[in-house]
Amino acid sequence: MPAGQPQPHEPDGGGGGTSHSNNHRAYSPPPAALPAELVPAYPPPESEDDESWVWTQIKAEARRDADAEPALASFLYATVLSHPSLPRSLSFHLANKLCSSTLLSTLLYDLFLASLTAHPSLRAAVVADLLAARARDPACVGFSHCLLNFKGFLAIQAHRVAHVLWAQNRRPLALALQSRVADVFAVDIHPAAVVGKAILLDHATGVVIGETAVVGDNVSILHHVTLGGTGKAVGDRHPKIGDGVLIGAGATILGNVMIGAGAKIGAGSVVLIDVPARSTAVGNPARLLGRRKSDGEKEEDMPGESMDHTSFIRQWSDYTI
Repeated sequence: MPAGQPQPHEPDGGGGGTSHSNNHRAYSPPPAALPAELVPAYPPPESEDDESWVWTQIKAEARRDADAEPALASFLYATVLSHPSLPRSLSFHLANKLCSSTLLSTLLYDLFLASLTAHPSLRAAVVADLLAARARDPACVGFSHCLLNFKGFLAIQAHRVAHVLWAQNRRPLALALQSRVADVFAVDIHPAAVVGKAILLDHATGVVIGETAVVGDNVSILHHVTLGGTGKAVGDRHPKIGDGVLIGAGATILGNVMIGAGAKIGAGSVVLIDVPARSTAVGNPARLLGRRKSDGEKEEDMPGESMDHTSFIRQWSDYTI
């Protein structure tokens, strides 16, 4: 393992000690690979213990991939298979992604693990985000793929910890973490921004979310989306995104506007006004399209979950290019 990386922890009685062990232990050989058929293609509709279930799948996928691709075996063992829990694996991975010569991985590891241990809602959000990516993104081939390689997922988890630090009035550290996330993942989320769970940042490059923005649950946001202010105004000045909203690539939403639950913002749109629930906004400046349920659409379908970017084209005869 490279110097400076946190050593894997043994399970403790409560599963959540925050102190970092200084005992250097030799690694035991990686566990034997599981048969590929034990790694399911899709998650179950619900699990009584989602975190335990998802962690089991991540380990099974990592064992399978280490067996199939020896070049990744050391990486997969150090990042996943040597850890007793999802919070420890995630903390280790984030720490090594975001560390620098002056912001040590050991410090970041303890910081991430302490926050995940102290706040069960953060762990629940991690699992919800993993499930969302697996269900909504056809390019996501497994939970381990998301955990290890999806920078949008990793940026959101780091933001959640920065948000905790901000709420604890540890603001210089929260801002330093925001800066590292922007440098490494090209995602810039102010630590004060409130972000829900089951969030998908698809591709994620260039996403900017301002200080007073609020993002609800089950929201999907594509690359180069800005939730910004309109100038130098202070106070509550950023968008509020309702549950189940889908925001297309390159969309810009400015000011303290409300995007209603289940709304859809078309790619490249510039939105400066409120968008009612279940409506679509497209264009620059955006215009609102009323809602008409399409064939086969269920009332409970939400664009943020269905990832339906183009149904409004079929529904509206006045759409022209």
